[in-house]
Amino acid sequence: MEEWDLALLTLNSCPLFTYQDKDAPRLPEPARISLPLAPETTCDEIDDAGATPEVDTVHPTLRRLAAGNYKGTFHKAYVLLTEITKKIGWDQLLRIRSQVFVMEEEYRNEKQHAPGGSRNASTVALRGRETPQPNGHGEPLEEDHRDSEDMIQSEADSEVTDLQANGEPSAASSHLDPDVSKPTHTITVRSGDETPQPQPPDNDPSHQQYTQFQHKRLCERWLDNLFMVLYEDLRIYTIWRTEASQYRQQQLAYKKSAEEWEILGELAERLHHPEEAVEAWQSCLSMRFSPKAMRGVLDLYERKNDGRNQLGALIRLVAWQYRWYSEFSPDLLYIMRRLIEEEGAVKVRSIIQATSLPQHILDLTHQYAALCAAFRSSGSDDDVVDIVTDGDVLLDLGGLAGVQKEVSLRVSGRVISLASPVLRDKLYHATGASKNEYPRRLSVKDEDGDAMLLICNIIHLRNDKLPPRLPAEMLYNLAILSEKLQCGIAVSRATSPWFDRLFNAPAQVYVDMCRLIEATILLDEPIFFARFTARWIMNEPLDGKFAVAPTTHVRMKTLSLQLQQRRQSHIQALRADLDLLVDCCSLAFAKPAEHYVDYAPGMLPDPDDQGRTGSICRVDEGAATLYLGGLRDEKIWPATVWPPTLGEIVEAIKTFNIPEYDDCDKCEFCEGVKAKFSLAVTMLKSMHASRMWGLCLDCFRAETGTNKGECRYEHAKARS
Repeated sequence: MEEWDLALLTLNSCPLFTYQDKDAPRLPEPARISLPLAPETTCDEIDDAGATPEVDTVHPTLRRLAAGNYKGTFHKAYVLLTEITKKIGWDQLLRIRSQVFVMEEEYRNEKQHAPGGSRNASTVALRGRETPQPNGHGEPLEEDHRDSEDMIQSEADSEVTDLQANGEPSAASSHLDPDVSKPTHTITVRSGDETPQPQPPDNDPSHQQYTQFQHKRLCERWLDNLFMVLYEDLRIYTIWRTEASQYRQQQLAYKKSAEEWEILGELAERLHHPEEAVEAWQSCLSMRFSPKAMRGVLDLYERKNDGRNQLGALIRLVAWQYRWYSEFSPDLLYIMRRLIEEEGAVKVRSIIQATSLPQHILDLTHQYAALCAAFRSSGSDDDVVDIVTDGDVLLDLGGLAGVQKEVSLRVSGRVISLASPVLRDKLYHATGASKNEYPRRLSVKDEDGDAMLLICNIIHLRNDKLPPRLPAEMLYNLAILSEKLQCGIAVSRATSPWFDRLFNAPAQVYVDMCRLIEATILLDEPIFFARFTARWIMNEPLDGKFAVAPTTHVRMKTLSLQLQQRRQSHIQALRADLDLLVDCCSLAFAKPAEHYVDYAPGMLPDPDDQGRTGSICRVDEGAATLYLGGLRDEKIWPATVWPPTLGEIVEAIKTFNIPEYDDCDKCEFCEGVKAKFSLAVTMLKSMHASRMWGLCLDCFRAETGTNKGECRYEHAKARS
């Protein structure tokens, strides 16, 4: 209806109650607190053991915001006030407030001009001066209307003086005399069966205008305080957005502490700015985990209907709950139940299992899905997953996402026949036994269910159903099943992003690099085969071995041998590379290079009057000594000071800076050690940048060890 004046008057007349917290006995303060971390909740992403308190880093104005402490009816009143402000703006709200409520200046002026007598302020405001009535005449209102007005009296003097502790506004912000009763505004109450009349135009005298003192009301103290609190929220919010915009224009980082971002997110949410709230919460989560910020981000994902990100946030909140010994949360269970109703239990469990978090963290979330299945929530009994809604084949699986429950995948028989010769043969034999059955069933219960679901989504081009990242173990299982079903060519087109995320994962340590390299072979990924083999060569100790199980495939034993041979050849090549640097310096110490200052080698200077023939030039020797010392300090030369891995040696050469030497111009006949050494360092860095440190997949598969044709990963080959 957008009658904002009546909305403020109604809000002013609403009864508000002191918030009563749960009536429970207070527990004594513990002498000490021990909160051991349960092993099943260990997760680096939500670990706050090393976090430092940020009390001193939070701005005092942010900490003094009182709106976040409101509870009960005061919280609801504040929400209504912010909704009105969001729709009409702060300036319009103040204008309407001044129209319907008595302002302080008006009250003082009226009090000064009020006639003497025994009447109180309410009667003065109502009967003090003869003014035209709303009916257009100078006649007073009817007696019954006056009686109804006198019945509506305020109780400002009975306000509770100390409500701040209960999360409610204080009465200290009122500027009016508490002993004065409040004038009221006449409101005609219609009977329930009377037809409401249309709203009159603005120039209709019967439409009440709040232009005179006796037509206004006194604002309740708590509402007056809410206006002040709302003003403070709007002020802080405006400052924040202005500063952020200025920093963005200057391309500077707008820095706040994690707790400050959390407070700003709550502020934006109170003022109904969801996008800005999520921006603040995401900034908080980028610094440290915050359950409050994560819940705010989860609400955004719910509004966008983003099920995958909802589950990601839900998993972390469940782990946080278990971290603080809360094994059950009704709110989180409700979110899980709603996701299962929308997406289906099988898909939800698959998305959870595909998340790159420790398995014990995922098991905690699986318990919530198991609760929904135990109580038979809608969607939890799905035993058929539609890959293709009109599919003619059902693939029977033994389980999904670690849950041993028979599930079927509805797929297209033509698609799986084109992608996998093995499935085509199985489908042909299964059809021969029951030709009239529709849809046809094919049992693959012995295969990995999660890997089979991924393969079906890939070959049916359901890219939107593929997870953005895949754990190394699941990627290995996918590669094994792809080789078994002979569908590696069809599957490999979708695996490159997963390999890329695993390779570029920050601070990722692969416990079993052997499986990742084997997966690149099975899925025919030449680029990532070269990258992962290079990582093993660079990061493994110089004397380490590529460990393979005795029962592993023969290709892995061959790979182990070739990796160790390639690493040994790199070590020998590195020794030869460093000889280039050392040779430049060793020439300065050779006997043929010895000469006098400003005389060529082999020439003797003329003796002076005292018979002295001059001094031997030591410029090149000084430069060579300085450069060799620099190589030794960076642990590049000699080989006895090398770091334990080849990658550290190569990185040291890459970042090596030639020491400054300024005595090279003291002699005209020096060998120029500085110029030669600089050229050798530049050549060495260039060779290392273009050198292939790993193995080539095409050459690895060749019987001779070198592919005679063109390789898919470009590299230099040894000449025959």
